[in-house]
Amino acid sequence: MDSQVPRHIGIIMDGNGRWARRQGRPVSFGHRAGVRAIKRVLQACEDHGVHALSIYAFSTENWARPRAEVRALMRLFHETMQREIDEMHQRGVRIVVSGRREELSQRMRERIEEAMARTASNKNGVLNVCLNYGGRAEIVDAARRLIRDGVAPAEVDEASLSQRMYQPDLPDPDLIIRTAGEHRVSNFLLWQGAYAEMLVSETLWPDFGEDDLKAALADYASRVRRFGGRPSAEVVAS
Repeated sequence: MDSQVPRHIGIIMDGNGRWARRQGRPVSFGHRAGVRAIKRVLQACEDHGVHALSIYAFSTENWARPRAEVRALMRLFHETMQREIDEMHQRGVRIVVSGRREELSQRMRERIEEAMARTASNKNGVLNVCLNYGGRAEIVDAARRLIRDGVAPAEVDEASLSQRMYQPDLPDPDLIIRTAGEHRVSNFLLWQGAYAEMLVSETLWPDFGEDDLKAALADYASRVRRFGGRPSAEVVAS
C-alpha cells in the first residue's frame, strides 16, 4: 500500500440541509442527494486505493432534530440498505455498522444484520456506516465491555480498550474530511482519530464527488504526518 494514500478515510457529511434550501426543496431532498454522493465517493475511494470509508450517517445527538426529519432519515437508511446491498455485495464491499444498534427499531436492526452477514466475507473494501453513533458513547461502551470481561485495572491499556471499540479490525482513519466548511469534530471517531489528518472542504456534501476526493488525497499526500512530534517513518522513508 502506498503510504501516501490513506488506508481509511472518515467523512463527516455536512451540508444536506443547506443544499436542499438552495434548491428550494425540503431537507429530505438533500438527504436523498447525500445518499447518491456516498455511492460516488465510495466508488472513487475504490478507484484510488482507499480501502475503508467511514461515514457519519446519524449521530447520537441527531435524535434531537425535528421528529419528521428523523423519521424520514430512518426510512431513507432502511430503503438504501435494502436497495444497495446487492450492488455492494457484487462489488465485494463489506458493510459494517457502528453505533448503538440496540436503540434502533427492530426492522432497522434486521436490515443491518442482513447486510453485515451477507457481505462479511467481502475483501474489496469496507463501508463503515456510523449510525446512532457518538465517539464518547463508543468509548463508554468499550469501558463497559472491559468491566463485563473482568479485566483487572492494572491490565487496562490502550490496546485492551481499542479491542473493544465497535470495529476493532479497522485501521484508524488516516484522514478525516468534513464538508460544507464546518470545522467541528462533532463527536466523530474520537478515539480512532487521535492522529488523523483533518481536512475541511467547502463543498456541500451532496455536491462532493471524485474531484473533491482527489483534491483531498493530493492534500494528504503533501503532508508530513507526525505522531507525538516526529514525522511518520513511512513518510520519511518514501
